[in-house]
Amino acid sequence: HRRFDYRPKTDPYCQARYTFCPTGSAIPVMKEEDVIEVYRLQAPVWEFKYGDLLGHLKIMHDAVGFKSSLTGKNYTMEWYELFQLGNCTFPHLRPGMDAPFWCNQGAACFYEGIDYAHWKENGTLVLVTTISGAMFNEMAKWVKYDNETGIYYETWTVQASPDKQSIVWFDSYECSKFILRTYQKLADLGAVFKKIQTNYTSIILFSGEPIYLGNETSIFGPLGNKTLAAAIRDFYYPFKPHRTVGEFFVDLLKIIDRVILNRQFYLFYNLEYWFLPMKFPYVKIIYEEVPLPIGSKTSFGV
Repeated sequence: HRRFDYRPKTDPYCQARYTFCPTGSAIPVMKEEDVIEVYRLQAPVWEFKYGDLLGHLKIMHDAVGFKSSLTGKNYTMEWYELFQLGNCTFPHLRPGMDAPFWCNQGAACFYEGIDYAHWKENGTLVLVTTISGAMFNEMAKWVKYDNETGIYYETWTVQASPDKQSIVWFDSYECSKFILRTYQKLADLGAVFKKIQTNYTSIILFSGEPIYLGNETSIFGPLGNKTLAAAIRDFYYPFKPHRTVGEFFVDLLKIIDRVILNRQFYLFYNLEYWFLPMKFPYVKIIYEEVPLPIGSKTSFGV
């Protein structure tokens, strides 16, 4: 996943049903001698609306919590889509615009407090390590860099087969990857993690070797490939938001026809388009263990 030099302004066309990071605040500077507990937080996606429904499918959202021993204050940090998951996964086909239009930025959100009921009721709230205030402050600098340079949400992991040793063509870039990066940064700073099992959700597409198609200009620009441009727009059309149940099922049949029967998928990744020759089992949601990291430095004595 590519890093960028800066975060572009979002287009007013991109609108969120739920405000991004509504109570967000700046990350505080902790006293260096503070002792801070770090918590693994996980709950079903959209738990606030659907309860444990998506938890049964193991579609989980991840975050990290902090508790300061000196002040007693709690904090939550997470990373998610600015304009909800659908906008990050599929584009809009806007009238008068040849190229699909993407609202696919993601960002970190930091705010005071931990909603214990939200994380505990259907998910996980567990202590994973303890760090010093100095380590927390170093992590905060890294979060700023990570947030300014890793700006686009990517839903899909794409790999060659379900085997554990399979080639990964494209890696996802979503909430769990941010939490894994944060844990690794803390480990590199000297945090020693508890030996507990930690699982994360991945949505995987299975594909033969991807074929590079080009970027927005080379495909949709004045000298672009009109046939390919039409094929990409045609592919994305059934993924649009639906007004009626009947419309949804008609488009679902089109999606099944293209992705499974004709084994086709067009992926937008790092601002470029790729063709995926799809393979059985086509798509799978997995909830697999990723161990907590082992650091590259010795602990700061916390």
